[in-house]
Amino acid sequence: MKINVIIIDKKGKDNLYAGLIEHYKKIAKPFAKVEVIEVFDKEIAKAQDISPEAAQKSYSKALEKYMDSGINIALDPSSKEVDSHEFANLLKDSVQVNLFIGGAYGFERDFLTKCNNSISFGKITLSHKLVKVVLMEQIFRGLTINNNHPYHK
Repeated sequence: MKINVIIIDKKGKDNLYAGLIEHYKKIAKPFAKVEVIEVFDKEIAKAQDISPEAAQKSYSKALEKYMDSGINIALDPSSKEVDSHEFANLLKDSVQVNLFIGGAYGFERDFLTKCNNSISFGKITLSHKLVKVVLMEQIFRGLTINNNHPYHK
């Protein structure tokens, strides 16, 4: 199984969370290959200065190329909240899962409708870097649930 976490975020040295992200990638290896793909370009930077709508369009354009294969799931705070077992079910029996984290202005409706599913981890707002860590932990937890591993208990 392959899981891609695709996030609108500037690439760079993230000393605070990088170790945790690598930790979750490593411990998930027996169950799946997990990759984090950070997407940010000049077009996104410009669009974010124009308007929220322009920013959302630029996110869609940058992310759509990652939707060609596998199950596509967007993290969207206005979507259905899921618990860890429901999240694990979304990963179950998939060869490839692409999980999308939008930019500061979220996703446009059109992008969400192109995804197989959109989910929320709750109503609180988290920074992109922190939500990436939370998602990595939930991926590992979901994989352990699906493989009857004791971590999730």
